[in-house]
Amino acid sequence: MIVELPDTTTGMVARKLLKLREEAGVVTAGRVLTLVVCAYGAATDDLVSAAVEAAREHPCRIIVLSHGDPDTRPYLDARLSIGGETGVSEVLLLKLHGELAQHENSVVIPFLLPDTPVVVWWPGTAPERPASSPVGQLATRRITDATLSADPMSTIRGRLASYTPGDTDMAWARGTYWRALLASALDEPPYEPVESVIVCGPATEPAIDLLAGWLAERLNCPVKRLSGGVRAELVRATTSISLSRPAGSTSGILRRTGQPDTIVALARRETGECLAEDLRRLDADEIYESALRGLEKVNYG
Repeated sequence: MIVELPDTTTGMVARKLLKLREEAGVVTAGRVLTLVVCAYGAATDDLVSAAVEAAREHPCRIIVLSHGDPDTRPYLDARLSIGGETGVSEVLLLKLHGELAQHENSVVIPFLLPDTPVVVWWPGTAPERPASSPVGQLATRRITDATLSADPMSTIRGRLASYTPGDTDMAWARGTYWRALLASALDEPPYEPVESVIVCGPATEPAIDLLAGWLAERLNCPVKRLSGGVRAELVRATTSISLSRPAGSTSGILRRTGQPDTIVALARRETGECLAEDLRRLDADEIYESALRGLEKVNYG
């Protein structure tokens, strides 16, 4: 069920939403959080699809904020979606025109589910300090995405200065499989300390930088970050571990000294999958914070 409400108010939207829930027989008791998506200039349909995919694991109310003409009078356009492809979630698309775009928190507050956490996701441009932004102050969890910024490397390296418990970046979730595979490979004999690490990947992929920072912080050894094909190599005194993914492939190759090569599933993770992972924990992510600290130890070649 989709309803368009042009040139409306938050009160009218709230009343219409209540009426639609009653007509569709939908209740809010099963919602575990409110997800606010700040879709400034991004492809709204793609973001809604990713949010709805994540909401299949985490039923929530999805509020998508976008900006209209900044030079017109302040008013609100709304689109409500309940049921159908949205599953058990509710999707509110709110377009803020004129000076109303400067008061996003006032627009969002009436639609927050009571007694449930609030998560804010900036899929593109994010505030310099997400936790201090008007909408970010409402949230217990704040998700940015350095991959889509104008300068991904500088953006991810600047995250530590603004870090507040509850912050994370989607680039961190994109590297989850790599971290898991490398950690499990190191958990096998011989148990020698790692002496050096090389991490390689596109210069514009901050997930590679975070992987390098994580390894530098956890292994306390020299880590070099190079540009090129995607791979990570851990060198020990008598053995080495290498994990690589050929260009265009959805599989990776795990190589260990003295053992046959292993083919592992290592496709690039889709946005909805990464978002679902980020919604699984709403507390502080100390390991992500340590990876940001580790970036200071990485040698860029």
